[in-house]
Amino acid sequence: MKPIDRAADDVEPGDLPGIPRPRETLTLVGHEAAAEAFAAGIAAGRLHHAWLIAGAPGIGKATLAYRVARRLLAHPGGGGPANLDVAPDDPVTGKVAGLSHPNLVVLRRHRVAGAKALPTKISVDMVRRALDLFASTATDSGWRVCILDSAEDLNANAANALLKVLEEPPPRALFLILSHQPGRLLPTIRSRCRALMLRPLAPEAVARVVRALPEPFPQPDEAALARALAQCEGSVARALAMLDPVTAGLVAEVETLLARARNPDWGRVLKLAETLAGRDAEARFEAAQDAVLRFVSAELDRRRDEPPARLAALVEVAERFGRTAREAAIYNLDRRPVVLSLFGDLAEVG
Repeated sequence: MKPIDRAADDVEPGDLPGIPRPRETLTLVGHEAAAEAFAAGIAAGRLHHAWLIAGAPGIGKATLAYRVARRLLAHPGGGGPANLDVAPDDPVTGKVAGLSHPNLVVLRRHRVAGAKALPTKISVDMVRRALDLFASTATDSGWRVCILDSAEDLNANAANALLKVLEEPPPRALFLILSHQPGRLLPTIRSRCRALMLRPLAPEAVARVVRALPEPFPQPDEAALARALAQCEGSVARALAMLDPVTAGLVAEVETLLARARNPDWGRVLKLAETLAGRDAEARFEAAQDAVLRFVSAELDRRRDEPPARLAALVEVAERFGRTAREAAIYNLDRRPVVLSLFGDLAEVG
């Protein structure tokens, strides 16, 4: 299924030019056991009301959730195939892709018309409006489905509002809660969900997804794809980011500066900080974070014979960087101090 034409202000986290969104993607690569768990529950008529679908970003959590939603909404009275397949020409397929099905609501960060940027969190008002779907009977007496993408984006009040409906779910209601870091969720939310932990994809599975992307996505040459597969850690989203020449060049610059961290080139570090502070640089900042984690991991392995105190200092730098990066994302703070502090701290620990 090709990407739907989008208005200029139709922006969601993780969007890449020419790449279908998960709700526009009909094929799921990998995660067979998770898909079978849903299919078995549907066939038996014993589908748990809330599922926590957890795993790293970009490995197929949302694609799986939309497959489940399509399957339930396409056969509201029961029956249907033994798997989660729904035909591309089924009316439900287009409605789910366009978020126009009356029995589906999706909680996500989304830039509304006229706004300059994505909201940083999912607010309690957004949750309450979404949950209005569950205050009435489904239009065809079938299922009502809520997809939350992702749980980490909820603010505290929004999480509590969601918890209330999870505690007393209405009949034939399904909540598909996606999470990149399930340990950060409210324990009370986790306890009311059936958990599915999705593993990173094998390199050949990531390659299969990339090669199947429709035009206008330009197919990469084998050398570029091999580099992306080596760095993506089983994530299609990361592989696609590394196939973007601008992102790949930025990551190469990060890696070069990290290799010289004991004696930083502050002019280049400042230029990098300015680049990563841009309004539309969120995805590239995440790619830079991944490069930092790979660097620290490699350094710990290379320096494993050094005194534990020196290695602990390096780990502390990485943890502090991760913490300040998360705070910058949550509170929409300037990323420049995060980058500058990282290189200052690395220079100190040597």
